[in-house]
Amino acid sequence: MLTKLQAKVFFLGGTAVFFGIFLVLSIDTHLKVPDQTNEKNLTPAVIAGKHIWEQNNCMGCHTLFGEGAYYAPELTKVVERRGKDWIKIFIKNPEAMFPGQRKMVKYDFNDEQIDQVIAFLEWCGNVDLNGFPADPPLRDALQAMGTPKPAATIASSGPAPLKKPVPAIFTTASCIGCHQIQGQGGAAGALIGAPPLDDVFRRYDREKLITWVKDPQKIKPGTKMPSLYGVAVNEAQLNEIADYLMSLNPAAAAPTAPAAVPTPAPAPAVQPK
Repeated sequence: MLTKLQAKVFFLGGTAVFFGIFLVLSIDTHLKVPDQTNEKNLTPAVIAGKHIWEQNNCMGCHTLFGEGAYYAPELTKVVERRGKDWIKIFIKNPEAMFPGQRKMVKYDFNDEQIDQVIAFLEWCGNVDLNGFPADPPLRDALQAMGTPKPAATIASSGPAPLKKPVPAIFTTASCIGCHQIQGQGGAAGALIGAPPLDDVFRRYDREKLITWVKDPQKIKPGTKMPSLYGVAVNEAQLNEIADYLMSLNPAAAAPTAPAAVPTPAPAPAVQPK
């Protein structure tokens, strides 16, 4: 048991130690604030974008810096996830990117206002939030979720592509927002020149198609197609996309004639005695 004097010393000493730790951490936090706020990049376009964000009550659905309505997606790192071109197309016509799914209002913003909103969101994404939102190694984690599928046969030319149901990944990854496939989607394609995918097997083989989806900028610098691999598309889904597009090739689906089965020789007749 502690005496009254020992208990008093223990209490006062512990209080002083933890108060000192709290004071040091507070000072350190305040010293880092100027560098973490990204204030040096606060341009007139960013400020104008913030005003548009507030005037249209975007936080009534979305969250930013973890605060908001939690109804629509978190937008702190949206420019990093989606890219400026994708966001611009989405704001102009949300229905085009997610046909029949998204509930976002279609605002009548002009190009300058959209650029200002994007500038504001990009500025938010560059604020040092001590690791928020969490950014795990998505590519490694998603690759571990599935194994590649075998390659399909490629043909460079042939009759019209086959008609097959479009897999769900084309919608969830927003492929049909820009590209038309089997008569679906493609509403935003005219804005950025995205080609239809029905006959993509005539232009790419399976390996080149996978390479393109993984890193479009590496194949064609300056292309408006975002890199979705490791963010919206994992390895298994990437192979699903490639397999489906290659399967539209009629030559790859042509049935082969069954092998001839030899007819057994008839048994010799048994003569009655």
